[in-house]
Amino acid sequence: MVSRKEQRPKLIGVEEHYLTTDVRDGWETIGLAVSDPSVAVHSGEVERRLLDLADERIALMDETGLDVQVLSLTTPALHDLGHQAVDLARRANDAVAAAIARRPDRFQALATLPVGDPDAAALELDRCIRTLSFKGAMLCGRVGDRNLDHPDLAPFFDKAAALGVPILLHPRTPAMGVRAAYYSGIKPQVDAALATYGIGWHYDAGIQFLRLLLSGLFDRLPDLQLILGHWGELVLFYAERLKVMDRVSGLAHPIATYLRRNLYVTASGLFSPDYLERAVAIVGSDRLLFSTDYPYQYRSGGDARRFLAECGLIEAEKMAFAHGNWHRLTGGGAHLAG
Repeated sequence: MVSRKEQRPKLIGVEEHYLTTDVRDGWETIGLAVSDPSVAVHSGEVERRLLDLADERIALMDETGLDVQVLSLTTPALHDLGHQAVDLARRANDAVAAAIARRPDRFQALATLPVGDPDAAALELDRCIRTLSFKGAMLCGRVGDRNLDHPDLAPFFDKAAALGVPILLHPRTPAMGVRAAYYSGIKPQVDAALATYGIGWHYDAGIQFLRLLLSGLFDRLPDLQLILGHWGELVLFYAERLKVMDRVSGLAHPIATYLRRNLYVTASGLFSPDYLERAVAIVGSDRLLFSTDYPYQYRSGGDARRFLAECGLIEAEKMAFAHGNWHRLTGGGAHLAG
């Protein structure tokens, strides 16, 4: 007799975060908390859960109904750590590879890259895919004062395209000048929240994606796939408005084409049927990915599994959302060749 657990769909969360003590210490060494209030979010119970890659994490995965976590280093990752990021990236990726080796049934990973050195980042991505069997990479917005579409940063996008692996664009705190103009003057605690998890993170990630699109990245690398969390980091909700840029963009296709051809969207623990419906309308059900944004959006009570059951998709679409789209996105590519 087949058990209920065996009958249920495999549920893969593709945006699930971790932290290492090396990276945390690197942030502290450069005093990053002074310029980036998101560093303070990684404390207490959140920090403890981020650092754990073993029993507690797996127990909470079981509780919420998640079968596999795709691990990625939390924001702001290594974007501000300069030359020391090369060694930190290698150590972080090796630590995650060790966790996967212990529990290959429960963990996969996205590569952490030393993005301040784009050539080194491309080499580390190659190692992570070819040697460690990671599934792609995660970037956290600007690199210093450079937006992700800066020509200097092209090597790791070129490498991802050559390897046939996706890149998740994760939010990070907006630049200090932006925060001063738009996210300050209320009171310090509110200012920090507004600039980060309140809304600032998500505008920043959406803008980075749009800059990449408008730079012609997808005309140059038509097979490259990017992932946005939080149901598209606001971009999908302005898809109609973005259409007016077609007359000035100079791109080979309408913006709507790139949204359906080069973008995957994940939930990031925002379990809203309304947001899901909007995402389906813009990118299609074959470009939905599941995620819980662990540990930030973790809630007890079988939250993830319940949302999948009640999300309103037909059965085939549920299976694709739960794991099928991720398997299709990451199941092949040039990285599997010799």
